[in-house]
Amino acid sequence: MADAREKPGLLDSCLLAFVQSKTLSSVMISELSQIVKQHGAGVLEPDRKGKIRIPQATHIIANTIDFEQYVEAQAMMIPVVTSAWIKTTVARGKVAQVRPYSPDPRMIFSNVILTCADIPNIDKETIIGATMALGGMEAKDLTRLTTHICALSMDHPKCIEAQKKSPKCKIVLPHWFGDCFRLGKRIDEGPYLLPDPEILRKGAEEEIKIPLSQDLQGATSADPNAILPSMQAERRREKLVVFAQKKVMFSSDLLLNMNLEKTLAGLVNESGGEIVQQVDDCDIFVCRYRDGPDYVKAAQNQKNVGNLSWLYHLIVQNEWTSPFRRLLHYPIPKDGIPGFKDMKITLSNYGGDARTYLENLITASGATYTKTMKAENTHLITARMHGEKCEAAKDWNIEIVNHLWIEESYSKCKVQSLTNAKYHHFPQRTNLGEVIGQMFLDERMLQNMFYPGGEENLDSATRKKRKIMKDAQENVYKVGTPADFDMMKNSSPVVPRAAKKARAVQARSYATPAKAHILSGKENDTPSILSTGSRSAKAQALSKLQDMAPDIALYEKEKKRSAKDTHAPWGGKRAADYLDKEHSVRTSSLGEVSDDEDEAQGSSSKRPSKRPKLSLPQVDMRICITSYHRWSVGGKGKEEADKKKLRNLGIHIVQESAICDYLAAPRVVRTKKFLMALTRGPEVISSSFIDECLDTGKRPDPKDHLLIDEENEKKYGVKLDVIVSRARAVRGRLLIGVPIYCTVDIRNGVDSYQAIAEANGAIFKTYRARSGTTIKPTTPEEDGGAAPEPVYLLSSTKPSEKQLWPRFEQMAERGNMEPRIVVADWLLDVAMKQELTFNPKYLASNFSQKP
Repeated sequence: MADAREKPGLLDSCLLAFVQSKTLSSVMISELSQIVKQHGAGVLEPDRKGKIRIPQATHIIANTIDFEQYVEAQAMMIPVVTSAWIKTTVARGKVAQVRPYSPDPRMIFSNVILTCADIPNIDKETIIGATMALGGMEAKDLTRLTTHICALSMDHPKCIEAQKKSPKCKIVLPHWFGDCFRLGKRIDEGPYLLPDPEILRKGAEEEIKIPLSQDLQGATSADPNAILPSMQAERRREKLVVFAQKKVMFSSDLLLNMNLEKTLAGLVNESGGEIVQQVDDCDIFVCRYRDGPDYVKAAQNQKNVGNLSWLYHLIVQNEWTSPFRRLLHYPIPKDGIPGFKDMKITLSNYGGDARTYLENLITASGATYTKTMKAENTHLITARMHGEKCEAAKDWNIEIVNHLWIEESYSKCKVQSLTNAKYHHFPQRTNLGEVIGQMFLDERMLQNMFYPGGEENLDSATRKKRKIMKDAQENVYKVGTPADFDMMKNSSPVVPRAAKKARAVQARSYATPAKAHILSGKENDTPSILSTGSRSAKAQALSKLQDMAPDIALYEKEKKRSAKDTHAPWGGKRAADYLDKEHSVRTSSLGEVSDDEDEAQGSSSKRPSKRPKLSLPQVDMRICITSYHRWSVGGKGKEEADKKKLRNLGIHIVQESAICDYLAAPRVVRTKKFLMALTRGPEVISSSFIDECLDTGKRPDPKDHLLIDEENEKKYGVKLDVIVSRARAVRGRLLIGVPIYCTVDIRNGVDSYQAIAEANGAIFKTYRARSGTTIKPTTPEEDGGAAPEPVYLLSSTKPSEKQLWPRFEQMAERGNMEPRIVVADWLLDVAMKQELTFNPKYLASNFSQKP
C-alpha cells in the first residue's frame, strides 16, 4: 500500500493545462491526462470562453508556441513545456526541469542533453553554459538519455561506451557548438560528427547540396497572386476550424476580386467565423500594407494583423499561428525600410523556396533585387563563401553577408550594422539555406515606427493586452538568457498576441453585437426599423391577413375556373385575363410619356407605391433547436409560421450543421442535432426562450433562459458549463485524426453516427470487411517504435455484425493499431462530454456475453 501511495505524490502540486495541436492530438492528451492524474496532478478544464485558466495553471503542456495565450503565459511566467516533459518526469520519478522541454524554436538546444569528453575545462564550461542558456541540459556522465557528446576524438571512454550502448547518441566536435553560437541558429550536426567529420576532410570549395527549409512553407511571398493550389485539397482533408469564433475583416488595399473574396468569406464562415466591415468589430484584420487608418487602429488595438499569405497559411495548415512568426506573413511597409532604397542586392548559393523568399524580402525592404551581379551592386547575400559571385564581390569591394542580415534588418525595421560578426560567418561545410525563415518580427520596433501612441483611445481590455505583451517581452530576457550572446540579445521575443481579458471582452460583444449597417447594393431597400411600433404594425397586418384568408381562398378558386362557352357567368379566368390585359395597356401607355412631359410633370406625377416595403431586421441571433414539442405536434405549417415570427425578431433558426450562437432544447438530450451543434460551443438555453418569443412577440434576455437540467446532467455524467467550455476550446477538433469505422447494419443506421463523428473531426468509414476498407499494413519499426494508436469500430451485437469483428481486429493489428470494437454509446458519450476517453465498459464484447 505504501508503494501505491508513493507515485501519486510525484505531481501532487501540479495543475496542468493541455493545448491541442497537430503534434499533440486529443488521443495523446487523453492518455497523458490519465497518466498525470495517476501521479496526483490535476488537469485544468478550460474556462467559459474555451481559454486556458492561466492564473491557476502551474504548467501548460503544448508542443508548439502557436496558440493565442502563449504571450499571456510568458507574461505570468507560467512554464510552457512539451509532452516529453511528462514522460521524462514519470520515467525518472522526479519532476523534470522545464527549460529543456520548451517548444519555443528560439531555444535551439531545447532537446539536447550534453556531456563532454576530452574538452579543456574552460571550453567545457563555456559550451555547457551556453547550451543550457539556449534550452539544453548537461549530463555529468553518459546515460541512455544523453543525445550529444562533445569530444575531440573517439578515444575517450564515454565515446567508446556510446558506440556500444547508445548508437543514437551523436559524438560531435566542439566546432559545431561554436558555429551554432555565432549564428544563433542550430545547424545540422552531420559535418561535425566523429569519427570522420566532414569539416576536417573537405574544403569549403567542394560542392554542398542545397537544403530544403521547412520554415518557409506558405511564407515565401507577402503578396500571392491567387489561392494556393494546394488549399482546396488540403482543407478537404479535415474539418476547417481555424477561424472558429473569429471575426475577420478584409482591407480595401487587398484589391480582391469578387470571386476570390466570396471564396475566402465562404471558408471563414465554414470554419465558424464571421466577416465584418468595421475594425472595432474584428479579431483579425487582413491587409497588404502597414499603412492607413484601419491598419493603425487595428494594430494599436492589438488585433491580429496579417496579410493574405498568412490567411492562406492558416487555411492550409488549419492551425493558428501568429503573423509575427514569419516575416512575410505580416503586411509589408509601403515605402520599404528606411536605408534600403538605394541598395542593389543579389543572391548566391540559395535555391528553391529560399531564393524566392529572399527575392521577395529584398523587394519588401525597399531595395532593388538583381539576378546578375554587376559593379554597381551594393550587397551580395550568400549561403556559403564559395562561387563566382563571391570571388567577383571581393574584387569589386561589394559587401558579402549571409541572409541573417536582411532578415534581422526587416524584423527590426532598421538596417543592421555590418560590423556584427554573425552576418559574415559561414560554416565551412554548411549551406545556410537550412536555417532560413526562422526570424520573428520585432513587435516593439513595429509599434515605434508604424503605429506609435494611441493609448488615449484604448479601452481597458486593450491596455491590459499591451501590458501583457510588455511583461512577456521583459520576462523573456529574465529567464536565464546570457547577455553576452548577441544572437539572443538581438532576437525579438515577439510571439502570438492574446489575453484572457481581451477574449472575455470579445465574447461579451459577440453576445450582444452592435453591428454596422451593411448596404445590400439595392437602391430601393428601406432601412430596418426595430422599434416596438414596427412589431405592433406587423402583428396588426398579420391579424388582417388572417381575417381576409377566406376571401383570398375564394378568389384563387374562382380565378382557376375556366368558361368554355360565352354564356358562362362573368368571372373566373375570363375576368382575370381581362384585368391583366387592361393592366398591361395602362402600363405601356404610361411608358410612352415623353421625356419633356415627364420633366414638366415633375416628381409629383410619379405614382407612389401602395405601401412602403420594410426589410427584415438584421439577424443577430442564430439558434439551433432540438426536441421542440411545440413543432412536433403543430406540423410543418406551424413550424414555418413560427420561424417567420422569430425572423421578425432578428432570430434565425438554423440546421445543426450551420453556425449557431445558441442551442435550444427543453432538456439535455443526446439527439443528433444536440450533439452536432454542441461542437461549435454555443450557449445552451431552454426552449422556453422560443416559447416566450412566440407568445409575447418580444425577445427576452437569453441569460434568463439558460438551460438547467440537473437530472439529465447526472444521467449522462456531464455539467453543461464544462462541456460548452471544452467545445469552445477544441473547436470541433476533438476527434481530429481519430479513425472510426461503423458496421452497415448498426442500429439506427450509419448516417447519424457519421454526422456526429465528422462534426467532431473524426475520420469516418463504413466497414464491410472488404478490401476497399483496409488499414495499410505497418510494422512497429515503420511507425518509429510508437505505441499502437486506437482504431474504433461501432457495432451492435447482431450475429451479422459479430462476424466482422475478427477480420477488423486482424486488419487493425496488421496496421500496428489497437482495435477497439465498441457500442455506439461510446461515440455519443464522447460527443456529449466533449472529451476523448475510453472505458472497457463500452466494448461490444461485454454486451454480447449478456443473456
